[in-house]
This record gives sequence, C-alpha cells and structure tokens, in this order.
Amino acid sequence: MKIITLNTWGGRGGKEKLLSFFQKYGPSTDVFCLQEIWSAPYDHLEGASAGGTQINNSDIMTSGMQEISNILPDHVTFFHPHHGDHYGLLMLVKKNLNVREEGEEFVYKYKGFVPEGDVGLHARNIQYVTLETAARPITIINFHGLWTGQGKADTEDRLEQSKKIIRFLQTRKNEYVLCGDFNLLPDTKSIQMIEESGLRNLIKEYQVTSTRTSYYTKPDKFADYIFTTPGLIVKSFQVLPEEVSDHAALEVTLDLGI
Repeated sequence: MKIITLNTWGGRGGKEKLLSFFQKYGPSTDVFCLQEIWSAPYDHLEGASAGGTQINNSDIMTSGMQEISNILPDHVTFFHPHHGDHYGLLMLVKKNLNVREEGEEFVYKYKGFVPEGDVGLHARNIQYVTLETAARPITIINFHGLWTGQGKADTEDRLEQSKKIIRFLQTRKNEYVLCGDFNLLPDTKSIQMIEESGLRNLIKEYQVTSTRTSYYTKPDKFADYIFTTPGLIVKSFQVLPEEVSDHAALEVTLDLGI
C-alpha cells in the first residue's frame, strides 16, 4: 500500500504543476492525505490574514477539492473542513479499497469555531479512514496541526492537541498511519509525546533533513511527518523531489502481508 501526504499550499505553487503531480502519482498511490484544500472561495475573507499571509482568492485553488478529484477518477474523495465549510483536509482513497469507517475528530477547539484576528488560528481536526484489506484492517489518519504565528515550538495548545490525538489513537484496535503537516519541529515535546505513545517516526528513522521546498525561505525546515505503528512493515519511505508547494510530499509504501 502506497500513501502520499502533501500540504498543497492551496495551489499557490502553480495549479498546473500541482495537478500534473497527481496525474503522475495517481495510478500508483492508494491513499492521498492532503492539507490546505478549498472547495469554494471565501470571498468575505479576501485580503484577510491567514497563517501570516493575505488571502487572495485569485492565487489559490478555491475549487481544489473538485479539480484534484477530477484528476483522480479512480479514487473516492473524503473532505473534512476545519474552517467553515470549504477549507480543510482531503483524503482520496483508491476505489478498489474497502472503506469500513471514515470520520473526523477535533483536537484543537471545535467544529464551527471562528478565530479572532488571523484566520490561521482556526480549529484543527484529524481525518481518518479505516480500510479492510485482504491481510488486515488499517487506519490512515490525516492531520494539519495548529499554526500559532510564533514558530513551531511547543505551546500549551499544541501539547493539548497531541494529548487529544493520542487519546484518539488509543481507540484504534488495528494498525495505523498518522501523517500530515504538524507545524512542529522534531525536538518538541509535542512530537516526543506521539513517539512515546509507541509510534515509529519515519522522519527521524530515515534521517530526513528537510520537509520543505525552495518556496519556503524561513530557517526551520521541518513541518511534515509520517508515523506508523510498529506492526506495519515499511518497504520504502522518501521525500518526493517535485516542488509543487512550499511543503515537500512524503511517500511511504507498506507491506501489509498480503
């Protein structure tokens, strides 16, 4: 099973470039976990600050969910917004996979929360699907962690966010993968807590030195992670070379023992 996680940056790196990425990797990828996805423009937020940058609807893929889904007709779309009804997390799952369960859990604030000031301070959720395979069930969890505007170090809210994620993970009775843009540095307590819950941190294990592309010019080059339960066999893991966002895409291939 091949999984790719990518913060799409709302397509700011170029729509055609991003869609070409999905054309290339779509046939071989079982599950895409995507962050920063729109399904409609937020005209009322034009010019507002979001994650430290101004929202300009003409610069982003305001129909990203639809456009990416159209490129991947062999995948089923699952969309879970965390700000309003049109911005959040998207998973695309190959149609030949049996989805037993799918849903979300909020780990910072709550569904419908409207932040004061920067829109980037919106609520945060995790999105998940549990798949039945010939070998065993597996849960894939997609996440985009809290942005604070003050770097990627620990905060009380981020520590609480990790606690809530771990509480959810403890409800899983099967193997699982947790991935996405955590907005955290590797040496934070927030990341350490997830490792100490028993998960493998593939970023650390494979000695990855950056998960950002040349679009990102700030010094801290970490944000994105893939964690797996110890019972999963990792056949390969890599940071993909395409620069379609200010985040690099991460790809993991698992041997489910089929």
